[in-house]
Amino acid sequence: MRRLAPALTLGAAALIAVTGCGAQSAAPLGNVKLAAAEAVQQSAQRAGEVTSYSADLVLDATGGEKGAGKIQGSVVYQSQPQLATDITLDTITFDGQNVPGGARAIFTGDTVYVKSQLLARFAGANKPWLKASISDIEAEGQKDVRGFLEQARQFDLAGTVKLLTTSKDVKAVGTETVGGVETTHYSGTFPVDEAAQVLDPAKQEPLKERLSSVKDVKFDLWADGQSLPRKVTLSGSENGDSLNLTVLFKGFNEPVTIAAPPAEQVGDLPKNPAPQGG
Repeated sequence: MRRLAPALTLGAAALIAVTGCGAQSAAPLGNVKLAAAEAVQQSAQRAGEVTSYSADLVLDATGGEKGAGKIQGSVVYQSQPQLATDITLDTITFDGQNVPGGARAIFTGDTVYVKSQLLARFAGANKPWLKASISDIEAEGQKDVRGFLEQARQFDLAGTVKLLTTSKDVKAVGTETVGGVETTHYSGTFPVDEAAQVLDPAKQEPLKERLSSVKDVKFDLWADGQSLPRKVTLSGSENGDSLNLTVLFKGFNEPVTIAAPPAEQVGDLPKNPAPQGG
Protein backbone atom coordinates (compact mmCIF):
# COMPACT_ATOMS: atom_id res chain seq x y z
CA MET A 1 0.00 0.00 0.00
CA ARG A 2 2.92 2.30 -0.55
CA ARG A 3 1.04 3.72 -3.54
CA LEU A 4 -0.56 6.16 -1.11
CA ALA A 5 2.26 8.65 -1.49
CA PRO A 6 2.24 9.02 -5.30
CA ALA A 7 -1.55 9.15 -5.36
CA LEU A 8 -1.73 11.98 -2.86
CA THR A 9 1.28 13.77 -4.31
CA LEU A 10 -0.37 13.83 -7.71
CA GLY A 11 -3.57 15.03 -6.10
CA ALA A 12 -1.73 17.80 -4.33
CA ALA A 13 -0.19 18.97 -7.57
CA ALA A 14 -3.68 19.77 -8.78
CA LEU A 15 -4.10 22.21 -5.93
CA ILE A 16 -1.75 24.77 -7.42
CA ALA A 17 -3.55 28.10 -7.47
CA VAL A 18 -6.57 27.03 -5.49
CA THR A 19 -5.78 26.71 -1.79
CA GLY A 20 -5.51 30.23 -0.47
CA CYS A 21 -5.87 33.94 -1.00
CA GLY A 22 -5.49 37.27 0.75
CA ALA A 23 -8.03 39.68 2.22
CA GLN A 24 -9.71 43.08 1.79
CA SER A 25 -11.34 44.45 -1.36
CA ALA A 26 -10.67 46.88 -4.20
CA ALA A 27 -12.61 49.01 -6.66
CA PRO A 28 -13.22 47.64 -10.17
CA LEU A 29 -11.18 49.00 -13.04
CA GLY A 30 -14.26 49.78 -15.08
CA ASN A 31 -13.41 50.41 -18.74
CA VAL A 32 -9.73 51.18 -18.19
CA LYS A 33 -7.64 49.23 -20.71
CA LEU A 34 -4.22 48.05 -19.56
CA ALA A 35 -1.17 46.80 -21.40
CA ALA A 36 -0.87 43.03 -21.12
CA ALA A 37 2.00 42.97 -18.60
CA GLU A 38 0.32 45.64 -16.47
CA ALA A 39 -2.97 43.77 -16.64
CA VAL A 40 -1.37 40.59 -15.29
CA GLN A 41 0.22 42.61 -12.48
CA GLN A 42 -3.20 44.07 -11.66
CA SER A 43 -4.77 40.61 -11.69
CA ALA A 44 -2.15 39.35 -9.22
CA GLN A 45 -2.97 42.26 -6.92
CA ARG A 46 -6.71 41.69 -7.15
CA ALA A 47 -6.31 37.97 -6.49
CA GLY A 48 -4.68 38.83 -3.19
CA GLU A 49 -7.68 40.91 -2.15
CA VAL A 50 -10.28 38.15 -2.41
CA THR A 51 -11.77 36.85 0.87
CA SER A 52 -13.64 33.82 -0.52
CA TYR A 53 -14.06 31.93 -3.76
CA SER A 54 -14.85 28.56 -5.34
CA ALA A 55 -12.92 26.81 -8.08
CA ASP A 56 -13.18 23.79 -10.36
CA LEU A 57 -9.95 22.17 -11.52
CA VAL A 58 -8.60 19.52 -13.85
CA LEU A 59 -5.00 18.31 -14.04
CA ASP A 60 -3.62 15.92 -16.65
CA ALA A 61 -0.02 14.74 -16.45
CA THR A 62 2.03 12.22 -18.42
CA GLY A 63 5.50 10.76 -18.08
CA GLY A 64 7.64 10.78 -14.96
CA GLU A 65 7.83 8.03 -12.37
CA LYS A 66 4.06 7.91 -11.89
CA GLY A 67 3.13 7.63 -15.57
CA ALA A 68 -0.08 9.24 -16.81
CA GLY A 69 -2.44 10.70 -14.25
CA LYS A 70 -5.56 12.84 -13.93
CA ILE A 71 -7.07 14.87 -11.11
CA GLN A 72 -10.50 16.49 -11.20
CA GLY A 73 -12.13 18.29 -8.31
CA SER A 74 -13.21 21.51 -6.65
CA VAL A 75 -12.18 23.91 -3.90
CA VAL A 76 -14.02 26.29 -1.58
CA TYR A 77 -11.91 28.92 0.23
CA GLN A 78 -12.46 31.61 2.86
CA SER A 79 -10.12 33.86 4.82
CA GLN A 80 -12.78 35.27 7.19
CA PRO A 81 -13.92 34.82 9.96
CA GLN A 82 -11.05 32.32 9.97
CA LEU A 83 -8.88 30.77 7.30
CA ALA A 84 -10.49 27.59 5.95
CA THR A 85 -10.37 25.48 2.79
CA ASP A 86 -12.52 22.56 1.62
CA ILE A 87 -10.90 20.52 -1.16
CA THR A 88 -12.73 17.71 -2.97
CA LEU A 89 -10.89 15.53 -5.50
CA ASP A 90 -13.56 13.44 -7.21
CA THR A 91 -11.17 11.76 -9.63
CA ILE A 92 -7.60 10.69 -8.87
CA THR A 93 -5.91 8.36 -11.34
CA PHE A 94 -2.24 7.57 -11.82
CA ASP A 95 -0.36 4.97 -13.82
CA GLY A 96 -3.67 3.64 -15.13
CA GLN A 97 -5.12 3.10 -11.65
CA ASN A 98 -8.04 4.88 -10.07
CA VAL A 99 -7.96 5.87 -6.40
CA PRO A 100 -11.33 4.60 -5.08
CA GLY A 101 -13.61 7.29 -3.74
CA GLY A 102 -11.22 10.13 -4.49
CA ALA A 103 -10.30 12.30 -1.51
CA ARG A 104 -11.48 15.29 0.49
CA ALA A 105 -9.60 17.56 2.87
CA ILE A 106 -10.93 20.33 5.12
CA PHE A 107 -8.51 22.80 6.67
CA THR A 108 -9.83 24.89 9.58
CA GLY A 109 -7.39 26.81 11.72
CA ASP A 110 -4.47 24.50 12.48
CA THR A 111 -6.51 21.30 12.04
CA VAL A 112 -6.94 19.20 8.91
CA TYR A 113 -9.67 16.60 8.34
CA VAL A 114 -9.07 14.07 5.57
CA LYS A 115 -11.54 11.62 4.05
CA SER A 116 -9.97 9.00 1.80
CA GLN A 117 -10.60 5.28 1.52
CA LEU A 118 -6.98 4.77 0.61
CA LEU A 119 -5.66 6.81 3.53
CA ALA A 120 -8.10 5.13 5.95
CA ARG A 121 -6.85 1.72 4.86
CA PHE A 122 -3.25 2.83 5.09
CA ALA A 123 -3.82 4.19 8.60
CA GLY A 124 -6.00 1.28 9.76
CA ALA A 125 -8.83 3.69 10.61
CA ASN A 126 -12.42 2.76 11.43
CA LYS A 127 -13.93 6.23 10.93
CA PRO A 128 -14.57 7.88 7.53
CA TRP A 129 -12.68 11.05 8.53
CA LEU A 130 -9.24 11.38 10.08
CA LYS A 131 -8.05 14.53 11.79
CA ALA A 132 -4.69 15.87 12.89
CA SER A 133 -3.10 19.11 13.94
CA ILE A 134 -0.85 20.54 11.26
CA SER A 135 1.88 20.86 13.88
CA ASP A 136 1.48 17.20 14.88
CA ILE A 137 2.21 15.88 11.41
CA GLU A 138 5.92 16.20 11.98
CA ALA A 139 6.48 12.63 13.15
CA GLU A 140 8.40 10.45 10.73
CA GLY A 141 5.48 8.02 10.64
CA GLN A 142 3.37 10.75 8.98
CA LYS A 143 5.83 11.45 6.17
CA ASP A 144 3.42 10.61 3.34
CA VAL A 145 0.54 12.55 4.85
CA ARG A 146 2.79 15.50 5.67
CA GLY A 147 4.00 15.66 2.09
CA PHE A 148 0.43 15.79 0.81
CA LEU A 149 -0.61 18.52 3.22
CA GLU A 150 2.48 20.63 2.64
CA GLN A 151 1.89 20.61 -1.09
CA ALA A 152 -1.85 21.16 -0.74
CA ARG A 153 -1.35 24.29 1.35
CA GLN A 154 1.69 25.60 -0.41
CA PHE A 155 0.25 27.64 -3.24
CA ASP A 156 -2.38 30.32 -3.18
CA LEU A 157 -4.34 32.14 -5.86
CA ALA A 158 -2.38 35.36 -5.54
CA GLY A 159 0.96 33.53 -5.54
CA THR A 160 0.09 31.59 -8.66
CA VAL A 161 -0.98 34.64 -10.63
CA LYS A 162 2.17 36.32 -9.36
CA LEU A 163 4.18 33.65 -11.18
CA LEU A 164 2.65 34.94 -14.41
CA THR A 165 4.00 38.43 -13.78
CA THR A 166 7.52 37.19 -14.58
CA SER A 167 6.54 36.59 -18.21
CA LYS A 168 8.46 38.56 -20.83
CA ASP A 169 6.13 37.68 -23.71
CA VAL A 170 2.59 38.00 -22.32
CA LYS A 171 0.08 39.44 -24.76
CA ALA A 172 -3.66 39.99 -25.03
CA VAL A 173 -5.21 37.59 -27.53
CA GLY A 174 -8.87 38.62 -27.48
CA THR A 175 -12.03 38.62 -25.41
CA GLU A 176 -14.03 35.55 -24.37
CA THR A 177 -16.93 34.70 -22.10
CA VAL A 178 -16.00 32.45 -19.16
CA GLY A 179 -18.77 31.23 -16.87
CA GLY A 180 -21.11 33.86 -18.27
CA VAL A 181 -18.62 36.67 -17.57
CA GLU A 182 -16.85 38.68 -20.27
CA THR A 183 -13.08 38.43 -19.93
CA THR A 184 -9.87 39.44 -21.63
CA HIS A 185 -7.64 36.51 -22.58
CA TYR A 186 -3.88 36.86 -21.98
CA SER A 187 -1.27 34.31 -23.04
CA GLY A 188 2.45 33.92 -22.47
CA THR A 189 5.19 31.85 -20.88
CA PHE A 190 7.27 32.13 -17.73
CA PRO A 191 10.61 30.51 -16.79
CA VAL A 192 10.28 28.27 -13.73
CA ASP A 193 13.55 29.32 -12.07
CA GLU A 194 12.85 33.03 -12.43
CA ALA A 195 9.19 32.72 -11.43
CA ALA A 196 10.15 30.89 -8.25
CA GLN A 197 12.07 33.95 -7.09
CA VAL A 198 8.86 35.96 -6.63
CA LEU A 199 7.53 33.46 -4.09
CA ASP A 200 8.29 33.25 -0.39
CA PRO A 201 11.64 31.48 0.17
CA ALA A 202 9.95 28.42 1.69
CA LYS A 203 7.91 27.91 -1.51
CA GLN A 204 10.70 28.33 -4.05
CA GLU A 205 12.37 24.91 -3.96
CA PRO A 206 9.10 22.94 -3.86
CA LEU A 207 7.93 24.80 -6.98
CA LYS A 208 11.17 23.99 -8.76
CA GLU A 209 10.90 20.35 -7.74
CA ARG A 210 7.29 20.06 -8.88
CA LEU A 211 8.09 21.58 -12.26
CA SER A 212 11.60 20.17 -12.52
CA SER A 213 10.91 18.50 -15.86
CA VAL A 214 9.65 21.73 -17.44
CA LYS A 215 11.94 24.69 -18.13
CA ASP A 216 9.26 27.09 -19.31
CA VAL A 217 5.55 27.00 -18.50
CA LYS A 218 2.95 28.24 -20.95
CA PHE A 219 0.00 30.00 -19.36
CA ASP A 220 -3.33 31.49 -20.31
CA LEU A 221 -5.21 33.90 -18.07
CA TRP A 222 -8.77 35.08 -18.50
CA ALA A 223 -9.39 38.21 -16.39
CA ASP A 224 -12.74 39.98 -15.96
CA GLY A 225 -13.48 43.70 -15.90
CA GLN A 226 -12.27 43.90 -12.28
CA SER A 227 -9.02 42.09 -13.17
CA LEU A 228 -10.12 39.01 -11.22
CA PRO A 229 -8.78 35.76 -12.69
CA ARG A 230 -11.77 33.77 -13.94
CA LYS A 231 -9.72 31.04 -15.57
CA VAL A 232 -6.04 30.03 -15.51
CA THR A 233 -4.32 27.29 -17.47
CA LEU A 234 -0.73 26.12 -17.04
CA SER A 235 0.95 23.68 -19.42
CA GLY A 236 4.42 22.46 -20.22
CA SER A 237 6.26 19.51 -21.71
CA GLU A 238 9.85 18.38 -21.96
CA ASN A 239 11.61 15.03 -22.45
CA GLY A 240 8.35 13.11 -22.60
CA ASP A 241 6.87 14.65 -19.45
CA SER A 242 3.89 16.98 -19.67
CA LEU A 243 1.32 18.69 -17.49
CA ASN A 244 -1.88 20.55 -18.22
CA LEU A 245 -3.78 22.31 -15.43
CA THR A 246 -7.06 24.19 -15.84
CA VAL A 247 -8.73 26.10 -12.99
CA LEU A 248 -12.06 27.92 -13.25
CA PHE A 249 -12.72 30.48 -10.49
CA LYS A 250 -16.12 31.78 -9.38
CA GLY A 251 -18.05 33.12 -6.41
CA PHE A 252 -15.52 35.79 -5.46
CA ASN A 253 -16.26 37.29 -2.03
CA GLU A 254 -19.56 35.40 -1.73
CA PRO A 255 -20.55 33.74 1.57
CA VAL A 256 -19.34 30.15 1.93
CA THR A 257 -19.78 27.49 4.60
CA ILE A 258 -16.77 25.40 5.58
CA ALA A 259 -17.24 23.28 8.69
CA ALA A 260 -15.55 20.33 10.36
CA PRO A 261 -17.30 16.97 9.82
CA PRO A 262 -19.53 15.59 12.60
CA ALA A 263 -17.47 14.49 15.60
CA GLU A 264 -18.87 10.93 15.56
CA GLN A 265 -17.45 10.46 12.05
CA VAL A 266 -13.94 11.60 12.95
CA GLY A 267 -11.01 9.60 14.26
CA ASP A 268 -7.49 10.72 15.07
CA LEU A 269 -4.77 10.03 12.55
CA PRO A 270 -2.53 7.36 14.13
CA LYS A 271 0.88 8.55 15.25
CA ASN A 272 2.69 5.85 13.32
CA PRO A 273 0.38 4.19 10.82
CA ALA A 274 1.70 0.84 9.65
CA PRO A 275 1.75 0.15 5.89
CA GLN A 276 -1.01 -2.25 4.85
CA GLY A 277 -0.44 -5.16 2.56
CA GLY A 278 -2.10 -5.40 -0.83
